Amino acid sequence: MKKNERYSPVPSSDKEVDIIDIKGIEDIGYVQQDAILLNSLTPEENTRCRHGLYFQDGQRRVDYILTYHIKKPSSSRSRRTSRLTDNAFTRSLRRGRAQPPPPPPPPPPSPPAKGDPEAGGTTNHSLDYHEDDKRLRREEFEGNLREMGLELEKDENTITPGVGFVKIHAPWNVLCREAEFMKLKMPTKKVYEVKQSSSVIEKINTFIHKVSDPLHPNVDENRTQKIKHLSYTFSREKQHLFDLSDKDSFFDSKTRSSIVFEVLKRAKCTKAKYSMGMTSLLGSGVYMAAYPLHDGDVDGENAEPNDRKLLYEEWASYSVFYKYQPIGLVRKYFGEKIGLYFAWLGVYTQMLIPASLVGVFVFLYGCVSVDDDIPSMEICDDRKNIIMCPMCDRVCSYWNLSTACSTARASHLFDNPATVFFSIFMALWAAMFMEHWKRRQMRLNYEWDLTGFEDEEEALKDHPRAEYEFRVMQKSTKREQKTQKTEKEKLTCKDRFPAYMTNVVMMLLMIGVTFAIVFGVILYRISTKAALHMSSNPTTRSNVRLTVKATAAIINLVVILILDEVYGAVARWLTVLEVPKTDKSFEERLIFKTFILKFVNAFTPIIYIAFFRGRLVGRPGKYLYVFESYRMEECDHGGCLMELCIQLSITMLGKQLIQNNLFEIGVPKLKKLIRYIKSKRGSFQEEEREKKLQRYETDHFLEPFAGLTPEYMEMIIQFGFVTLFVASFPLAPLFALLNNIIEIRLDAKKFVGELRRPVAARAKDIGIWYNLLRGVAKVAVIVNAFVIAFTSDFIPRLVYLYMYSPDGSMHGFVNHTLSHFNVTHFQNGTAPMNPMYLGYRVDICRYKDYRDPPWSQTPYDISKEFWAVLAARLVFVIVFQNVVMLMSDIVDWVIPDIPKDISLQIHKEKILMVDLFMKEEQGKLQVLDSMLSNAGKNNSNTNNHSPVARSRSTPHAHTNNY
Repeated sequence: MKKNERYSPVPSSDKEVDIIDIKGIEDIGYVQQDAILLNSLTPEENTRCRHGLYFQDGQRRVDYILTYHIKKPSSSRSRRTSRLTDNAFTRSLRRGRAQPPPPPPPPPPSPPAKGDPEAGGTTNHSLDYHEDDKRLRREEFEGNLREMGLELEKDENTITPGVGFVKIHAPWNVLCREAEFMKLKMPTKKVYEVKQSSSVIEKINTFIHKVSDPLHPNVDENRTQKIKHLSYTFSREKQHLFDLSDKDSFFDSKTRSSIVFEVLKRAKCTKAKYSMGMTSLLGSGVYMAAYPLHDGDVDGENAEPNDRKLLYEEWASYSVFYKYQPIGLVRKYFGEKIGLYFAWLGVYTQMLIPASLVGVFVFLYGCVSVDDDIPSMEICDDRKNIIMCPMCDRVCSYWNLSTACSTARASHLFDNPATVFFSIFMALWAAMFMEHWKRRQMRLNYEWDLTGFEDEEEALKDHPRAEYEFRVMQKSTKREQKTQKTEKEKLTCKDRFPAYMTNVVMMLLMIGVTFAIVFGVILYRISTKAALHMSSNPTTRSNVRLTVKATAAIINLVVILILDEVYGAVARWLTVLEVPKTDKSFEERLIFKTFILKFVNAFTPIIYIAFFRGRLVGRPGKYLYVFESYRMEECDHGGCLMELCIQLSITMLGKQLIQNNLFEIGVPKLKKLIRYIKSKRGSFQEEEREKKLQRYETDHFLEPFAGLTPEYMEMIIQFGFVTLFVASFPLAPLFALLNNIIEIRLDAKKFVGELRRPVAARAKDIGIWYNLLRGVAKVAVIVNAFVIAFTSDFIPRLVYLYMYSPDGSMHGFVNHTLSHFNVTHFQNGTAPMNPMYLGYRVDICRYKDYRDPPWSQTPYDISKEFWAVLAARLVFVIVFQNVVMLMSDIVDWVIPDIPKDISLQIHKEKILMVDLFMKEEQGKLQVLDSMLSNAGKNNSNTNNHSPVARSRSTPHAHTNNY
């Protein structure tokens, strides 16, 4: 390997660190005798580095970047002294002297000059000490990285002010060592033909592939594999099994960066009193950031072909929205964990197509059958002259049921017998989606050589986070100050108890805030309805219901969007308070809190409308009141299903359009702009024209990767909208499909162009998210059963049709559901102020409920029809839930988790692997036998030519002659 002339390996004897006390710093710092700047690049040398992807020599590829803050020296004298010392030390190393020169004596203290704000300031001294401590920690850490085999190069001469860059390269021996330690599966020289299906199925697949060829991206990784390399866990002892003809490409860029990341996590600052790893150094500000580099530019005339550019053209462009995703290339560039997310998102989006078609058919059926719906026709019939009781006290008056004609017809679009079928279909759809994903996941595991792989989190579950190490260090420091003893510490439940209590209180408080806001919207609806009824404008009075419903739904949407951001920050803050030990524990706790808060936030208003509104009203003459003045709101005669549909549509569309799309586009760009402004990059625009940013500088201004939790959470909430209340909103799958078509390309553009390249992580499944999906699917069956039974009029209509209808039809259903009220029984102060609003006196008004009439022996008591309908509703819930869950379990049982062809290929791989090692052992035995036989022949030849052998052979010869 070509050696960089300016790369100076430091002898081990010159790496000693003296531990001293530094005033103003909590922990123990240390000072090195002399610091070495590995490489300070000049502008002329930058042009030879292939835009920052390689070291100065143009041969060693940059596998990882560490960035740190550069503090300007406080005086020219200190800068000159430091420069002279560094230059002298470097020259001594080049001349072969092992011992560094002694440090220069400190300058004599001088009184601070008048008007000099930097002289003699205690704060500045403290900051200088902190910066020196960070610098020396970096020097020791980087020295340890070199001892572990990594090669480093620094660049502080960049146009990014205040930021230094450490470029890291992993040589071949380090890559081999770490690949063996990480048990990476790599392709061997052995190839085999992938078993094709039967001739008929193969012809069908070939035909389908030709027809759908325009839908496939133009990338090699997406083409069907006819031959496959046999993969085996990498071992340095078995390097002859692997194809090492091109060592530069044997480990691709994502594998190299993940290997360097593992080395960085194991490296420590051990010469300080308290050991600090890479995560601790990032958490304490010793380093600003750590990230692998993107492969190159995605656009521009001089952009060289690379995987990132190919992903941008074939995946992250809106012009290819109709194509399949290049999942193989996504996995190659970003790793298996991110590849599985986008594969799952693609499967979910594909499965939404049949659900959307069925939902549209159900909606169209409602549109076609609305004119034949007898209850709607009865409501719209002016001749029946059904007078309804006032919707609010005093300001509201009596009204004719025929004025609710449009609402009743609109409700039929979503409240018809087809919605029951659609609910059953969606439950089975969810089960088939889960099974389809499991099969797709197993196929990807086979193609990506993940069969038999255990998650990295399991292998690295004891690796502590930076915050955990810092808290342990603080605890150790406090204990040592008290006991003067150094002991290994860990955080116990007692240490975390205040955090646990804070978590419980804050979670309950946030849920209480959600309930309070829903209650506030209820009061808004009640008061707004009363205010609009007092309006003198007849148009306003006629559109009271629609106005109140729409504005309340929009208010709920705005509140949900705001609280979503607040709850996300609160959940992360509460998780940080707990100080989980590992990243896996942190992620699981964060997912749990975020899911609970966001689920409650999104679905509490919907659950209220579906199951509580209109059931806590009372009756005329005995209404229920809030704060003794606000009468609880009731549903329209067509039921609350229409309002539930409005709330669902506005919330779902609003969240997807505003939060999921606009926020995902705008927030990263805004943060990137803020980062530019903070770095004062605008003053360097003229310099940029003359000097192009290096790749690692460009990536520094990108948004850090924050994990897949927000992406999964967004889709889980959407899955809830699609399945939980689908009986009231059959168009939900269609809206989800349209959103996801945009979402895939939006996420792709974000990952390729707006985010720093994440460290590739291996994973065999989507983890806890699959369990959440199954849980939501199970709950959806129960929720839809209750929506059909209690929110819609499906069960009351069936009860009337088979028990109370005089002619076996739905004629008279509306009258059957309305009870009578004598207007003289109104409570004092609640009767309408304008009882002659309809032009005539009203004696009896109607309201929707099953109660006895005022002329019966038990006036206004619950009637027997109510109990019959309630029993039918409960029976329907039990039957629906058990039948649908049984059908889902049958689907789960019938469809195998592993496709048959994949199972055969995995079995074939195992046989080929055994044969490969058997042949290898046989070859070793043959070589050993040949070596032994050759050694025996050589020994015999040696004996024949020796005098002793000849003298001993003579008597035997004579004996044989005799």
